[in-house]
Amino acid sequence: MDAILSGFERLHYIADRSLATAIYLVAKLRKPILVEGHAGLGKTEVAKALAAFLGTRLIRLQCYEGLDVSSALYEWNYQKQLLAIKIQEQSNQTVEEKERHVFSREFLLERPLLQSILAEDASPVLLIDEIDRTDEAFEAFLLELLSDFQVSIPELGTISAKHVPFVVLTSNRSRELGDALKRRCLYQWIDYPSFEKEMRIVRARLPGMEEELAGHVVRYVQAVRQLRLSKQPGVAETLDCAQALMALGKRKLDAEGVEETLGCISKSVEDSERVRTASGDLLIASTTGRSSET
Repeated sequence: MDAILSGFERLHYIADRSLATAIYLVAKLRKPILVEGHAGLGKTEVAKALAAFLGTRLIRLQCYEGLDVSSALYEWNYQKQLLAIKIQEQSNQTVEEKERHVFSREFLLERPLLQSILAEDASPVLLIDEIDRTDEAFEAFLLELLSDFQVSIPELGTISAKHVPFVVLTSNRSRELGDALKRRCLYQWIDYPSFEKEMRIVRARLPGMEEELAGHVVRYVQAVRQLRLSKQPGVAETLDCAQALMALGKRKLDAEGVEETLGCISKSVEDSERVRTASGDLLIASTTGRSSET
């Protein structure tokens, strides 16, 4: 686990021991891992860091509502097939031979899931990002892949992975995932970081940032998370705010800086007004580390 912790840190990903242990078990047991947590806390970065740490390819399937098998697994290149059929019209091949040709891998458009199965050189990292955006039917389709690391294509038969991929699924918990999917996965929850951990993340990602300003930003964002917002800022928003302040030439966080970087922290007009109303208390918290009673 120490090797994973230090390796991820060299890649500017600050992991705790529980996550490092989970990643170790993914590698040893070759089981998928489901990583859940609020948006902007580095779930997707887990897969990116793992691929870089292992020196292997990252294959990403970005999930969305309505995602189907043809977009995730494969589809046939119909235009190329029609052209091949036209060219073969005058050939002496039998119908069966022509059919085998146009339904060969030459005409197969490989989507992320199939790409992970067909990887030739080494086990890739397969990232199935925001699986909670899909429906139960797509979850059911994934079960064969996650259980046996094989897929069935009617025209070609069953294809098994030569190199079993390392699979990372992420979820923002917009809906509850099915038990069958969860049983096939290890599980890791990523929560909002402590002040110390978030400071380490800022230092790793923004090494040129002054320590005082970094402390102000982290305390400020952590105070904002105590407000009743519709979308709490994650670590991604902390880094955005910090980078914006550096770009604006700020050496400390003040009322002007809070207003100028509000769009980095708040993602709705209602949340923006809530942050503005509490800006005085937020500035006290950012500079002293204490919350002021309102």
